[in-house]
Amino acid sequence: MTLEQKPKDFSDVEESTDHVLAHDVDEEPIENNRRLFEGNLLKFVTLLAIGYSSFHLYALNIAPLETWSFRIVHIAGALILGFILFAGARFVSAEEGGARHRWTTWVSAVAMLPALYVCYQVFTFSQMVQDGALRIPVNLETWHFGWPLLAVTGVTIVMSWFHQRERSRFSLPDLVLVVCSIAVAAYFLVAYNTSMRMATGTSFAPIGISFAAVAGVALIMELTRRMAGLALVIIGLVFLVYVFAGPYLPGFLGYPGLSVQRFFSQVYTDAGILGPTTAVSSTYIILFIIFAAFLQASKVGDYFVNFAFSIAGRSRGGPAKVSIFASGLMGMINGTSAGNVVSTGSLTIPLMKKVGYSKKSAGAVEAAASTGGQIMPPIMGAGAFIMAEITGIPYTEIAIAAIIPAILYFASVYFMVDFEAAKTGMRGMREDELPKLRKLIKQCYLFVPIIILIVALFMGYSVIRAGTLATVSAAVVSWFSPNKMGIGLILKALEMASYMAIQIIVVCAAAGVIVGVISLTGVGARFSVLLLDVAATSQLLALIFAMFISILLGMGMPTTAAYAVAASVVAPGLVQLGIEPLTAHFFVFYFAVVSAITPPVALASYAAAGISGANAMETSVASFRIGIAAFIVPFMFFYNGALLMNAEWFEIVRSLITALFGVYILSGGVLGWFAEVSAPWVIRIVLITAALLMIEGGWLTDLTGIGMAVAAYIIQRQRRERSAIA
Repeated sequence: MTLEQKPKDFSDVEESTDHVLAHDVDEEPIENNRRLFEGNLLKFVTLLAIGYSSFHLYALNIAPLETWSFRIVHIAGALILGFILFAGARFVSAEEGGARHRWTTWVSAVAMLPALYVCYQVFTFSQMVQDGALRIPVNLETWHFGWPLLAVTGVTIVMSWFHQRERSRFSLPDLVLVVCSIAVAAYFLVAYNTSMRMATGTSFAPIGISFAAVAGVALIMELTRRMAGLALVIIGLVFLVYVFAGPYLPGFLGYPGLSVQRFFSQVYTDAGILGPTTAVSSTYIILFIIFAAFLQASKVGDYFVNFAFSIAGRSRGGPAKVSIFASGLMGMINGTSAGNVVSTGSLTIPLMKKVGYSKKSAGAVEAAASTGGQIMPPIMGAGAFIMAEITGIPYTEIAIAAIIPAILYFASVYFMVDFEAAKTGMRGMREDELPKLRKLIKQCYLFVPIIILIVALFMGYSVIRAGTLATVSAAVVSWFSPNKMGIGLILKALEMASYMAIQIIVVCAAAGVIVGVISLTGVGARFSVLLLDVAATSQLLALIFAMFISILLGMGMPTTAAYAVAASVVAPGLVQLGIEPLTAHFFVFYFAVVSAITPPVALASYAAAGISGANAMETSVASFRIGIAAFIVPFMFFYNGALLMNAEWFEIVRSLITALFGVYILSGGVLGWFAEVSAPWVIRIVLITAALLMIEGGWLTDLTGIGMAVAAYIIQRQRRERSAIA
């Protein structure tokens, strides 16, 4: 999936009074397969989107629903909105005839009849249950609901791949898929609100649950393909194939096996799709996406970027350093690395090129910086909420533990950017090109919603209550800014929140399928045994193995899904090694995040390359190089728990200082620049070795590393003096 955004004009970026650079950073990027409706259809979809966000606010704060029912409606709403908004095939223009493959329209029109019949049967089932029926007749579930639902869903998904219409027009195949989504959700609401719910996973489970689950999984996978690309779909299908091929596989991959009916009667429960990933997306994630939408409606993103420009714009390579600060601030409220790249990169990448960065380097810096936003407390994208759900560790404790890893990540990227700017002689921006800091300070009240969120969390308020207070405060604070949020802007924020939420909700549901396979087949436990066997040889080797698996599982996937899958496969094995759960999950989470800049499939780098005009693979390699120091950070907090705030204050401060120094010299060694002069290979090897010695955090290794770095500094000073004389 690629993203589009209205290009910004850099020929006249200054305003006459305050030289504001950033305009419309808050504008949500438009995916190239998203429909852009007009007229009454636009009004209908807008009302639907506003209603979806409002439903969540109402259910979370005023009238809670039964847990499974709430999650079923949550997923169904995302499917309905997703199929309405996102096309399954490319658009055609009016000049091309306005539509292609008209036969798909006729096939879909015929398919609509059984789809509506299936919905009618669900209504019949509901009436039977209300009349006291304990079970629904098997023949009704099979022949009047199950097989028609599967046939219609399968045929219509295929039709949607070929059905091409104008961008402003809706398509009939997707309307059929909307009806199928309603039928699936309605059946589950009927079945799971009776005693039939207790039969899932057993031979007594109604056959209709399995039919509805198969159709539901197919719908989730199809919308995931449209919104997040094929990577997650392929991984999900591999896991689904494993369910039935596993009994025939050798070694640790083999398991006794599950029947189709037993597996699918359980996968659409809290053991799978309705499990931890959807639990988080239906509560914390949707709430904080609404919060982010309120911030965006009040143009806080513009303020963040301008504030970063006013602080860092003058230093060498200024726009690159601005991208680090701005992307960190925007990234913590943005659910995806690629979306963050598009939001801030459309401004910072052209300015980086303006001061001397190559297209490749400009895109790489933005990709590395935007990726780090996912580990930036207090919001941390969305992965922190899933971590809290899976581990049972309070969210506030996770946010505190994330502070030093986030500092180390952004410090490593900053050092790499600074060294490259010094090495290539790049300039900063002139003062007359930058926003005025003293004027921006007068608007510092725009930070108040985030401050309220942090204070409320640490005062003991629930995450839901704290998020709601922060959302309300965003609207109130906007009244003191030029972008006052009246009823119109509040409704616009609710609409925007629904559009922003669809992708992450469907990705969480797709990840839930994978998590369900892992839990129901026990493959995660067998992987843990394999990891223990590797650790018997070397614990470091086991960690490296876990790192590669986490990155591999995360490639091509949004952060949330990448962490959810890796946490199910890798984290339990690390915990069995005796590692603290928080450390194990942070280790996995960190590498799931940086998979966005790890070749060969690096979503953040690809998005940045699309803006900079550079080759996508070259950009991903360059972003990997810029962020390479960050790949050492998880090993640092594994060997030194103080970096996750798990020690006395003196030890935490000492560890932070030595870790920062280690990241600094590692950056110098990787880039080949130290003590204001280029470093030969021998010095680079010394610096990298010194940095690695500082991973463990012990006094002896730290002093040895510092000693080697000091020796390298003295040699570099002498080389610089000799070159100055020459």
